[in-house]
Amino acid sequence: MRMMAILCAVALVWTARVPQAAGEEDSLSLSAHAAAVIDVESGRLLYEKEANKQMRIASLTKIMTAIVALENSDLQEKVKVGPRAVGVEGSSIYLQQGEEVPLEHLLYGLMLRSGNDAAVAIAEHVGGSLEGFVMLMNEKAEYLGLEQTHFANPHGLDAPEHYSSAADMARLTAYALRNPHFKKIVSTPIKTVPWPGEEWHRKWYNKNKMLRLYPGADGVKTGYTKLSKRTLVSSATRNGRQVATVTLNAPDDWDDSMHLLEYGFNQFERVPLLEKGEQVADMPESEDPGWVAVAEKGFTYPLKEEERNRIQVKPMLTLPAAAIQEKGRRVGTARIYVDGKQVGSIPLVSQVKQVETGSLFTSWLQVLGYMAGREAP
Repeated sequence: MRMMAILCAVALVWTARVPQAAGEEDSLSLSAHAAAVIDVESGRLLYEKEANKQMRIASLTKIMTAIVALENSDLQEKVKVGPRAVGVEGSSIYLQQGEEVPLEHLLYGLMLRSGNDAAVAIAEHVGGSLEGFVMLMNEKAEYLGLEQTHFANPHGLDAPEHYSSAADMARLTAYALRNPHFKKIVSTPIKTVPWPGEEWHRKWYNKNKMLRLYPGADGVKTGYTKLSKRTLVSSATRNGRQVATVTLNAPDDWDDSMHLLEYGFNQFERVPLLEKGEQVADMPESEDPGWVAVAEKGFTYPLKEEERNRIQVKPMLTLPAAAIQEKGRRVGTARIYVDGKQVGSIPLVSQVKQVETGSLFTSWLQVLGYMAGREAP
């Protein structure tokens, strides 16, 4: 038995077996100076316009504020409002110094009403200080690979060292929307919350008109300052697939977002490139031809119609069949490429090759025929 690891790369070409979708023109007439569209599940950027240009993002900043808070604190923690949170310039939920509010309520005020005071209160609670929280924001940006992004505050008011890009905001949004609490908050049209020390509940209406304008809309955040102009991140779900859009400095941001969402849904369709248990390669260097490598799980990816015949699946095997002792052992990975660019990878596991039904049936017929032809003793 040879226990030497081997490397085997075999290029296989798949033609996806899905219905063809009706196309629409690739060119889009947008008011936005920069824009991006992303498929949330896969993280694939579907459309880009000046998408890597560093720009002001205004209150889109609060997407990062919310996800950092959700990942570092408990929703039921009480946040004590400090003096720096009171009377912050711009949008407000009118916090009072010294009152204690559950973090969850502040997050709704942050994302539905864009409260800058809520942003500061959250930041001081989660980060220990405003500066400490901003450090957490930038560390998260670095972790996510947001190379055109730097934060100087948790609310998005204009500052020289506060910027991002349409592509980075799209990637951040796709990441944040995978958090169930974040997804629930940004999709809420109206939220009523009890307030400490007040007889009446507070009722907040989401500033994001896309929740009312576009069927299936489920997020995310509006933004505006005098320097950034209108900024918007939108998301919608159709047939189980979620798409998000980003527009920066867009006078007609609502229309831009609707056109971009239509583009994302109509021009791309989720295609199964590998199915769970699908055979990808034979196991090499073995006297026993019965072992094969199969996909441990399925893999789907959004594709344009013309990309469907340009898929490659390359198995990279790391164990010879002779070293396999049991079914389901990991033996390598399958790397998936679109137009030569790797878009994903799936673990490969060992599997006994399935015998074709016809061959098995024929074999039994031969055995029965032999037995019937034998003379009785």
